Amino acid sequence: MKETILPKEERAVLAMRALYESFGYTKYKMSKFEDYDLYRDNKRFLPKGEIITFPNRDGKLMALKPDVTLSIVKNAREGEQIREYYNENVYRGMDGEHREIMQVGLECIGEIDLYSTCEVIRLAKKSLEIICEDSILDISHGAFVNGLLDAAGLPEDGSRGKFNTCIAGKNAHELSKLCREYGVDGAIEDKLCRMLTLYGPFPKIAEEARALVVSPDMQAAYEEIEAIDAYFRAIGEEKGLAVDLSLVNDMRYYTGVLFKGYVQGVPAGVLSGGRYDGLLHRMQKTGMGAVGFAVYMNLLDLFFDEGTAKEHDIDILITYDSGTDMAALSRTVDMLMGGGRSVRVQKDEDTKLRYKEKFHYGERGLEIRG
Repeated sequence: MKETILPKEERAVLAMRALYESFGYTKYKMSKFEDYDLYRDNKRFLPKGEIITFPNRDGKLMALKPDVTLSIVKNAREGEQIREYYNENVYRGMDGEHREIMQVGLECIGEIDLYSTCEVIRLAKKSLEIICEDSILDISHGAFVNGLLDAAGLPEDGSRGKFNTCIAGKNAHELSKLCREYGVDGAIEDKLCRMLTLYGPFPKIAEEARALVVSPDMQAAYEEIEAIDAYFRAIGEEKGLAVDLSLVNDMRYYTGVLFKGYVQGVPAGVLSGGRYDGLLHRMQKTGMGAVGFAVYMNLLDLFFDEGTAKEHDIDILITYDSGTDMAALSRTVDMLMGGGRSVRVQKDEDTKLRYKEKFHYGERGLEIRG
């Protein structure tokens, strides 16, 4: 029997599922749609994009799921410890088009301590390594950016969004201009601009990171990052881990530790995650915490295709005459499929089809035609 060779993307997904199950996570399966109210009431926590809606038979408005985490959190009950992973397609309206996006990820909900956080970060890091050995996971904490912006004394006029844009883009020049425009103290301006340059293994930046601390929340965040780094060094898995204190992600969503993953050859982050207790509190689950991540498989299309278009649709095309011995033709096809080659059989040639080799099966057996 011919061995089936799965595409790289499918092999990666299967490997990630096996990884999560080996750590005791169970698969979460949801419907393609939910009540629209769930997404409307929590829209600020959703990624950018229009929610695709439709009425059901009784007129109630439903939505094609744009997110998986909201559904998992909605079904979480106080006192439970939830460890679930998912492999789901989500649907969003973007740039006037409806898009189907595959996501693989997991959620850890309940009582979240240092070990829980480190385990999720470890699984995120291992997920990247399944995709590509040459990968990096950047870690940060929302308290660093928020702490310095609090110290800047910004007015409640949406100015934080401008600052976050500069910080996310590591644009020190524009950040300095904003600081002067809003009258930010020079010492805080220096710390904000210095924060943009701090990147690398934690021991390399620890002293300078400590110098940025201006509040108890920032001190606690520093100590948490220090503890996470110590955990990975203790188990010998610190390679591929870096600290980027200017990492912003979505500050409306993540409330503590946050992280972003990259693989060689893809310019954007392919994994995003962090602590998101704020979402649970909004959904009246105040006694619970949560940390998780998602891998955006749609960003990996070019990576799995190795950045090149296929030169051929199939390896071998076989045409045949009327009256051909079908059993003999089938045995020939099985033989040619050896080594994982693809073989297509059809009565006449399709001029649009791209193939490496062409054969014709007639009265004299198999003949080479190109």
